[in-house]
This record gives sequence, structure tokens and C-alpha cells, in this order.
Amino acid sequence: MPRVLIIDDDPGLLSACTVGLKALGYAVRTAETGEDGLMEAAIRAPDLIVLDLGLPDLDGLEVGKRIRGWSDVPIIVLSADSTEDRKVEALDHGADDYMTKPFGMRELDARLRVALRHRAVPDDGEHPAELDAGPLHLDLVHYEATFDGRPLDLTAKEFDFLAYLARSVGKVCTRRMILEHVWGPGYERESHYLKVYAYRIRRKLGDEAGDFLQSDPSVGYRLVPPADRP
Repeated sequence: MPRVLIIDDDPGLLSACTVGLKALGYAVRTAETGEDGLMEAAIRAPDLIVLDLGLPDLDGLEVGKRIRGWSDVPIIVLSADSTEDRKVEALDHGADDYMTKPFGMRELDARLRVALRHRAVPDDGEHPAELDAGPLHLDLVHYEATFDGRPLDLTAKEFDFLAYLARSVGKVCTRRMILEHVWGPGYERESHYLKVYAYRIRRKLGDEAGDFLQSDPSVGYRLVPPADRP
């Protein structure tokens, strides 16, 4: 039974999430302050943490940063603030995903399941020769790619773009993260590159609707295989 810690100062939300997640097979613990959340995280060692950014004593970002200092537990951020800067800041400070309030229980459950699947994949510290993200297969040695078994004719940058997202499949990668890792230092503000490349890649995938290569206009991009969609 996956153990979930919810850190939020809204008693109504805590109650609703506790009832809903227990019905879905989770063991749920709650905390209404950042300090209590840190204590619960340290003592209980949850499998997942759902973290509100608007806590009464500590900024949620600070809570997440402290937890990330000693644990790799998946952290899903909750925020009523949908501004780009706040989302990017949360992701850059160690959050694995974010949800904007209000949200539905089915969406929360889906994101928790995705986080659990990703955590179950062992990280041996080695660089793999191949990557798979649902129907996408990438041969990192020969720079060859297929989608649903169909060969893709990708440029080197298109391949690197997809490879970077595939290493964090299901997780949002901020525009700055992608630009720094794919294009290099000095390109952090060239976000128009990503729009152009995402458009080209979607056409080659046959994913014009953006169901697989998903974007958040204010944050970044992620790959979402069919099995990971709500």
C-alpha cells in the first residue's frame, strides 16, 4: 500500500484527499504546517509527498528544498498560484510534478501512479544505450528513433530534445532546463526555439494534438505515454 504524505493547511482539502486516496488504496498521513510536514517526512518515510506551496509557517518551496536535501521521494506540488515563475521555481527546486488548484481526485491519482512507476525504475548511475517512453524508442548510440515501430527522421537537436524529455518521462521539464541541456549555456531565454522544435517533432510523430508531447505554455514540456494519461 503506497504511503502518501499530504502537506497542506486546508482542512477541507486534507479531509477530501484522505477519504478519496484511502478509497483508492493509499495509506495517507497529513500535516498542516511545513514544520510538521518535515517531521512526518523524516519519521514516516512516505513513498510520495503532495506539497502545498502556501503554508502558514514556511514557504512550500523551502519545505521541498529541505526534503530534497536528504530524500529522493517524489514530490507533487499543489498551488493556487498558476503563474509561470512560481511553477518554474517549484520544478527547479526539486518538485517532480505540479498541480494547480482546484483539481480532481482522478487527476491526483493518475499523477501519483506515474510518480510511483518512475520511482520503481532503478537508477544504476550508468548512461543507457537506449530509452523508451511509451511508443517512443530511442537508440542513443546510433541516433535512431521509432514511434509505434515507425522510423522517425529527426534532426540531431530534435533527437536530443526528445531524449532529454524521455529521461524524465511523465515529468514536466522547464523551458530553461531543456534549453540548458540541449542547446547549452547562454540559450536560457531562447524559448521560441522550443515552440518551433515541438511543432516539428509533433508533425513527425503524428501527434499534432500534443497528446504525447505535451506542453504547458507557461512552464515547459513533458512526454506522456497513453498509459500515463488520466
